[in-house]
Amino acid sequence: MTEKAITSISPCFIVRNVTAALSFYCEKLGFKIEYQHPDHEPFFAIVQRDGAMIFLKDVGVEAIPNRKRHPWAGWDAYALVPDPDVLAAEFTSRSVIFSEPLQDTHDGLRGFEIEDVDGYFLFFGRPR
Repeated sequence: MTEKAITSISPCFIVRNVTAALSFYCEKLGFKIEYQHPDHEPFFAIVQRDGAMIFLKDVGVEAIPNRKRHPWAGWDAYALVPDPDVLAAEFTSRSVIFSEPLQDTHDGLRGFEIEDVDGYFLFFGRPR
């Protein structure tokens, strides 16, 4: 039997407010809304940019990003990008605040890290 490729995976983030999360991902990071329910004051939404999708859901509980669970837990999502330098410049033009600047990391990656409005940390980069 031939194995089929897995072309993407999408994190599902519990958020405090879907509207606020949508604003961050769309205005700051250039994602587009693929789906939201309901249209007014949504409690669930999907945003997409290229092959990356993120599911956002408000279920009435506090968001618990990995770093709130353990200080070494690091990222909540890793986005593989072919040119992190170009993406960092785009995000800078949108006044995105970087929690870690564009750099070559000690573990063989080139990229940068941002924290979203709910405290989730996302790394955008690629292997060097």
